[in-house]
Amino acid sequence: MAVRLSQVMGRRLIAGIPTLWLLVLFLIPFIIVFRISFSEVRLAIPPYTPLINWHHGAPHLEVHWSAYSFLFTDPLYVSSYLYSLKVAAVSTLCCLLIGYPMAYAIARTGDATRPLLLMLIVLPFWTSFLLRVYAWIGLLKNNGVINNVLLSLGVVHHPLALIQTDFAVYIGIVYSYLPFMILPLYANLEKHDPALLEAAADLGARPWRAFVGVTLPQSLPGIAAGSLLVFIPAVGEYVIPTLLGRTDQLMIGRVLSDEFFENRDWPVASAVAILILLFLIVPILLLQRVERRQMEAGQ
Repeated sequence: MAVRLSQVMGRRLIAGIPTLWLLVLFLIPFIIVFRISFSEVRLAIPPYTPLINWHHGAPHLEVHWSAYSFLFTDPLYVSSYLYSLKVAAVSTLCCLLIGYPMAYAIARTGDATRPLLLMLIVLPFWTSFLLRVYAWIGLLKNNGVINNVLLSLGVVHHPLALIQTDFAVYIGIVYSYLPFMILPLYANLEKHDPALLEAAADLGARPWRAFVGVTLPQSLPGIAAGSLLVFIPAVGEYVIPTLLGRTDQLMIGRVLSDEFFENRDWPVASAVAILILLFLIVPILLLQRVERRQMEAGQ
């Protein structure tokens, strides 16, 4: 009885530590931001009106929807949301097209070579994220490495406008988040049974047909996990678009920062943050629902 009680207490302790961590670092800040989003801006400290005011000794709740209505009526926020979604979707697709062959190749290599290849995938994380983005400025600017090489080879006669373009943003995001696509795909592809491909070949299936009919369906959970790991942070990316992107088209992360620190409009900034979170939670919940159905069907 005492052993069973200690096991139960141990399981609760193990589960309670991460739960407390999420409660302190996510739920409490989320509640604060959620509350501010229903306030109105004012020139004071803090720069927003309280939700509960006291009138004649009784509390009175004052909820304002002006911040949310402003987001859906101002074209800046609508275009920023759509542009962020487009950049994140295109970057995720590029990471998938590049990362899938790399993960497949690593999963099919020998046991001696595989750790070295995985280390090369993780190696960029040993360098500061900010330094790696700054390095792309030196590569893409008008007198940078890429333009100098192209000019010296005679491929172009004038420097190409590579910096402060959508192309530069895609390059920076794909380079920075490619490992987040490769690692989940590798973890999935490494578990596949090679005997299934051999059976498909014995039945007359060509390699591409065996890949489409056997490997690709089994790797869908890895594709979904990697896509979410790339898409979610790419939507709210701030550093890469600021350093490499256009000045006439802002992503929603830059708009959020400007509202907080330059305009001091905390209610609008909080509403932007809440809507970003809602947009990102929906695909996660859908993915979990699909995975749950697949597990129930497998049982």
